[in-house]
Amino acid sequence: MDPARLRLLRELGDRGSVVAVAQALHVSPSAVSQQLAALQATLPVPLTEKRGRRLVLTEAGEALAVAAARVEEALAEAREAVDSFLQHEQRPVSVSAFHSAGLALFGPLLTAVGSPGSTGPAGPVPRLLLADADVAQDRFASLTADYDLVVAHRLPHEPAWPLDRLVVTPLLVEPLDIAMHEAHPLAAQPEVRPEDLRDEPWISTHEGFPLAGVLHHLGAMSGQAPRIDHRINEFSVAAQVVRTGAAIAVMPRTTAAPLAVDGMVLRPVAGAVLVRHVDVLARPEAMARTTVRTVLAALLRVAVDAAR
Repeated sequence: MDPARLRLLRELGDRGSVVAVAQALHVSPSAVSQQLAALQATLPVPLTEKRGRRLVLTEAGEALAVAAARVEEALAEAREAVDSFLQHEQRPVSVSAFHSAGLALFGPLLTAVGSPGSTGPAGPVPRLLLADADVAQDRFASLTADYDLVVAHRLPHEPAWPLDRLVVTPLLVEPLDIAMHEAHPLAAQPEVRPEDLRDEPWISTHEGFPLAGVLHHLGAMSGQAPRIDHRINEFSVAAQVVRTGAAIAVMPRTTAAPLAVDGMVLRPVAGAVLVRHVDVLARPEAMARTTVRTVLAALLRVAVDAAR
């Protein structure tokens, strides 16, 4: 089997359409279709099927895509062996993070990794390429097709990341608090009860984003559906609204701590364990690179410091 064709099958599974694969790999959709057809011609079972207007993987295609990931990992390890022998690794390491994680972690990460081109304990210091990518939870896994390391978050009751395709490294288990104006009557209390939050106007993230589910959970605990006046994903923007006293919001205790100034305070919820899991997602072949593992180790150290 041609590893390049196997990669296309895997990309189709991760990206969801022939057009998306073509755009990512800078080729035409017809070229992708032709290569997938050539792969199909070598196998006795269907790898793809039409679902509406989209081409999706069959069960056999999914199984082969998982095997293709292992092939790509083996090739990455082979390239890494050559790079180690030649004592150079020129490729930068790309890292994406949702907004609040980027705000809390990107600056310290750059400091922890060091100056590109210098030599650290693990060898040459790689160049970092950082990007903010705030997406719905079900799209974080697919970001690993474009970035070496993806900082993602999910609520405890949400589906786990696909461990058959990804390497998942826990980064933080972050408590979630209620952000409010310092003059709010509840701000005088060290913690608030779910029933105290009835009738409050709320800021929520958009549906499909992890923290939107927290408000539904709080509504169930208080016995009243929350009144959502504003939908804002960016916490720094939400904080500006909170500072006016017009609404309250759920915010993460660690990564939103720098925002708890100029009239905004954070208060925990009594009797409720509200947390989000912050993890680093990567494809196995990315983790085969020494420089990627070096950056991940620095990211873990930065997260420990941020949680203190």
